[in-house]
Amino acid sequence: MNHTPFPPEPWHLRGTMHMAVWRIPAAELPEWPLPPGVRPLALGRHGCVVTFWVDYLPGGTLAYRELLVAQAVRHRRAVAATAVAAWVDSERSRAGGRTLWGIPKQLAVFDFPDPEPSAGAHGPFQLYDDTGSGRPAVTGRHRTRFRLPGRWFLPGRLIQPGPDGTPREVPLRLTASVSLGTASLTAAPDSPLSFLNGRRPLLALTADGFRFTVGRRPSARRSTP
Repeated sequence: MNHTPFPPEPWHLRGTMHMAVWRIPAAELPEWPLPPGVRPLALGRHGCVVTFWVDYLPGGTLAYRELLVAQAVRHRRAVAATAVAAWVDSERSRAGGRTLWGIPKQLAVFDFPDPEPSAGAHGPFQLYDDTGSGRPAVTGRHRTRFRLPGRWFLPGRLIQPGPDGTPREVPLRLTASVSLGTASLTAAPDSPLSFLNGRRPLLALTADGFRFTVGRRPSARRSTP
């Protein structure tokens, strides 16, 4: 019997994702630890952060909710991202994300209301941490404005710290129907995301009905040298 507390990679997930890209002055970004050889992507005197509110639905490897924050980085002359913060409502997702890929997932409680399709409104998404205050630590809203034709293939990769200190590459492959829109995020003053308060993202999109593969196939598993 398999007693592993989380599924092996790759994970094949499905659901709805709301993504926002934020351009932040480099001096105002938190000093997140990055793997060796990985440096923040510089846009002049600014850096780039991406937030993801995700509802992973039944039918995939796991079903759970997540708020993930990734910093855009450079690694080997290529652009990638490093997941610098993440909250999930699944112990199996938390354990798997940390062990398989070095993603610093924490447990939290989420409130994801049903969308209002006629208005294109999604949210407010609320994250409650373990402070016991009863108030949401982070609240996000998305609104879709324009659906792009067809289904889109969106590949990517995370560069995460490996168990031996070397960078570990995590391939990402997503296909979805994509809509452009607007987004906002409000965080409590003591939240690690409070630097996003009052800002507008450069880009906001919603990926509906996505199919998302995270991690390597068994024959391709290795750490990035």
